[in-house]
Amino acid sequence: MLDFSRQFAPLRQEILAAIARVCDSQQFILGAQVAAFEAAAAAACASRFAIGCASGSDALWLALAAAGIGDSSAATRHTGKPVGVITTPFSFFATASSILRAGARPIFADIDPRTFNLSPELVAEILNGTAGSSVKAVLPVHLFGQCADWDGFAALQRDNPGLMLIEDAAQAFGAAWTFSTQTSPDQPARPAGSLGDAAAFSFYPTKNLAAFGDAGLVTTSSGEIDRRVRSLRAHGMTRRYFHDEVGWNSRLDELQAAVLNVKLRHIAEWNQQRRERAARYNQFFREAGLAVEWPAASEATPASTQDGIVLPYTDPRATHVFQQYVIRAPRRDALRDHLAAQQIGSEIYYPLPIHLQAALRDLGYKPGDFPEAERAAAEVLALPLYPELRDDEQQSVVEAIRSFYN
Repeated sequence: MLDFSRQFAPLRQEILAAIARVCDSQQFILGAQVAAFEAAAAAACASRFAIGCASGSDALWLALAAAGIGDSSAATRHTGKPVGVITTPFSFFATASSILRAGARPIFADIDPRTFNLSPELVAEILNGTAGSSVKAVLPVHLFGQCADWDGFAALQRDNPGLMLIEDAAQAFGAAWTFSTQTSPDQPARPAGSLGDAAAFSFYPTKNLAAFGDAGLVTTSSGEIDRRVRSLRAHGMTRRYFHDEVGWNSRLDELQAAVLNVKLRHIAEWNQQRRERAARYNQFFREAGLAVEWPAASEATPASTQDGIVLPYTDPRATHVFQQYVIRAPRRDALRDHLAAQQIGSEIYYPLPIHLQAALRDLGYKPGDFPEAERAAAEVLALPLYPELRDDEQQSVVEAIRSFYN
């Protein structure tokens, strides 16, 4: 699926020199490298503030907690019941577990089958229903590197004063959203990380912007959220050994920040190469006669795996970074076994929707509650994609898939 050595080789000396500077400085926690990365990442995300932390999962919790969502919220104090956060059932587990960790309750809505992202129309149905009164925030995920429909979510926030929007941008550093002319005629594309009240990023080694271990980031343009994230990541301290609230130890290591500072300078080029690799896959699948395209109009007959490989759909308002290149495939599991037999990597993101995970059975969801998420879980397959992938390797992947269906 990935070959980390191809990215590391040309940056080897630069990265090792950056690590050596940290070793020479003997400053390992929240030093100059972290400060430099936070400033550069904030600029890249068009956000006033960026706060480094230990992981993407911690970034989600920090963003929610700092925004006042959870145990300390007024709604919880007055009713004794946890507030709700609406999110997608088709994501990595941390999307939902971070809500629980913050002391709130996940409320799921189904996905748009084209983008795999949370549907704002279905979120609106919940907000307008009986459960809507408990909802304090929506947590859309920019899944696989494509921003969720922010025209729709921005409209929900305008129609529901006090509703918070928190971006799960773990897979989407460098992605962007161009608002429709009807919504915001003078506004250019805005990067992931600047769309909501706060956002969470992951720099796990498989991400498009990758550390040499776990690392995460919260972005926000709110001074109050920034202040609270910085406190919460250091046990609730604003002064050393004086704890204003109960936080956690979730600081970004200086060594990881040093690596990220080097890589951040290349992320725009790498993201463009990912888009080019994705376009090349599309071309090869079409040439092989395997491709099924999504219709331009959302109300048209949807694409189906009954007709072949369903190619990824990119919303024309989205600048996709293709953290993953995900197809829908007939007989997906047998195809994956076939690829593995030919030493071709693939991955299923995600084989079981969150609402059906055993750990969350107490939420009361059951099979059939979110049919689009469940259908996606049965059909999706991520193929190898990274900036350094070669044309001939992509052709080999497509040829192996063609031979399976032949």
